[in-house]
Amino acid sequence: MLEIKLKAFFPLLIQHLFLYHYLSSQLPISMACNNKFTLDSVRDALIREEDSIVFSLIERARFPYNSPAYDPSFLGNGFSIAEFYVRGTESLQAKIGRYQKPEDVPFFPNDLPSPLPPTKDSQSQVLLHPASASVTVNKAIWKFYFTELLPLFTTKGDDGNYASTVASDFVCLQAISRRIHYGKYVAEVKFTDAPQDYSPAISSKDRDKLMDLLTFVAVEEAVKKRVEKKARLFSQNVTLDENDSGKTQYKINPLVVSHLYDKWVMPLTKVVEVEYLLLRLS
Repeated sequence: MLEIKLKAFFPLLIQHLFLYHYLSSQLPISMACNNKFTLDSVRDALIREEDSIVFSLIERARFPYNSPAYDPSFLGNGFSIAEFYVRGTESLQAKIGRYQKPEDVPFFPNDLPSPLPPTKDSQSQVLLHPASASVTVNKAIWKFYFTELLPLFTTKGDDGNYASTVASDFVCLQAISRRIHYGKYVAEVKFTDAPQDYSPAISSKDRDKLMDLLTFVAVEEAVKKRVEKKARLFSQNVTLDENDSGKTQYKINPLVVSHLYDKWVMPLTKVVEVEYLLLRLS
């Protein structure tokens, strides 16, 4: 029985590998220009990540909550289906060279295999401080996603589609993690543009001062409005029914996406920025 359950994952694992190669070929490898990150290039990357997050949440909302997928006793090996899938997929992705860039951070980094193809440092790795590799908030992302966020945009119930469910969860987790860990680039740009503003707080390990320097309330409000608008546009149920009442229905509640950014994405991004800056002068 367990063998049958595990076999159901393999087509999804292969699908993720092809998807990763496709996305890697479509997106810029580096955000750097003239050997320096620019605020505009970083901002453009963050805006693209908004699209990925919204679409991933829409895909996950196809399935109900499916609580057995998160029961660590379900497979009999101490892992939930979700954790088993993420561990296995990260291992395969590591073999083909993922997690070589600072924004791609694994949820289970211990004992990941080395890449099989030859790899070289990306331009982003060269331009960021080497300490960026040690900055991660994935434990916090994993916790809030499964305990707080998931119940907000999925319906109650169990349809048995556990393999597809956790595959969608993993896409959501990676999209959110990638967006948050782009904070390393944000911090580098801000430090490079004004080292005199950040260096005293870094030297004194003043986290509160750094957090204050990195917080722009007007910008954060604009981001929340933008992601909510994107969710409204992307998740609309489109119909050609002439008798349609005109009331727009959504695959996910757009306010959930705004809440996601307000409560978790932007605060954790700033945590990443602070932790990166504290290592910047080392």
